Amino acid sequence: MKRLRQSKYHYTLSASHKPLLRVNAGETIVVETIDAFGGRIKTEKDLPTPDRIPLDQVNPQSGPIYIEEAEKGDALVIDIVDIVINSKYGVTAIVPDFGGLTRTDYTRLLNDPLLPITRICPIKNNLIQFSNQIFIPVNPMIGTIGVAPESEAIKSLTPGPHGGNMDCPDVCKSNKLMLPIFTKGAFLFLGDVHAAQGDGEISGVGIEVPAECTLKIDVIKEKFIDWPRIESNNYIMTVGSYRPLDDALRIAFAELIFWLEKEYNFDRLEAYQLCSQVAKIRVAQMVDPFYTIIAKFPKKFLSSSS
Repeated sequence: MKRLRQSKYHYTLSASHKPLLRVNAGETIVVETIDAFGGRIKTEKDLPTPDRIPLDQVNPQSGPIYIEEAEKGDALVIDIVDIVINSKYGVTAIVPDFGGLTRTDYTRLLNDPLLPITRICPIKNNLIQFSNQIFIPVNPMIGTIGVAPESEAIKSLTPGPHGGNMDCPDVCKSNKLMLPIFTKGAFLFLGDVHAAQGDGEISGVGIEVPAECTLKIDVIKEKFIDWPRIESNNYIMTVGSYRPLDDALRIAFAELIFWLEKEYNFDRLEAYQLCSQVAKIRVAQMVDPFYTIIAKFPKKFLSSSS
């Protein structure tokens, strides 16, 4: 089994980066990732301040991985076989000018930024010690995973049609992620693994950890999709990333309805009405340059199409 281990990471997703691993469709690989702070926070005295860790130097990505059969207009299929945390602790923090309940770097306001705080959370017996009284079950997920765009570089903090920093807890072990391919070789990147994260990732930071991700890579030829898709045992899911949040929701649901129409023989308006009754919504994150919504449709209703 091929393994990707590297000492220098990327902060953009781009086909201009030299591939560090080449694989064929059908292969299973192991990718080692570093935490979102690049391993620079080791104690609670290490604060995520702009002078120590600028926002353009967070969320380092492993890769790129070149998939030999991948071409523009195909779909990349990633089965997440396993996610193993490579640390005895995780890091979470409050980052000045970053998060869902603070001002942002894009807008100068009258109020001061929040003070930086670092919390080191020991991980033992499949539990994360958030405090002396609070223990959170370990539930690892890949926060950032995506492919290169066709002709530009996208910051690793930004989600979009390419995937990227979706921060979706459904990108986890045993689930399948499908990404559109925009360039030959796909150029797959991943990182930002969280030992746990709540919906919305409201403070902007999960329980950040380094990890080993075992992935089975495949390609579906000539299957064009506009946005990422996720599949679990119980749901098919579509991803929309944009601002404002309601536009992200519109993208996710439009893609879900098109999927139901094209591949499951639903009438488009029937699917629209049914989604209003049985679909679920997950706000994956509302802190990144674009917000991410997941629209979820229960598989038990897929056989109900007329």
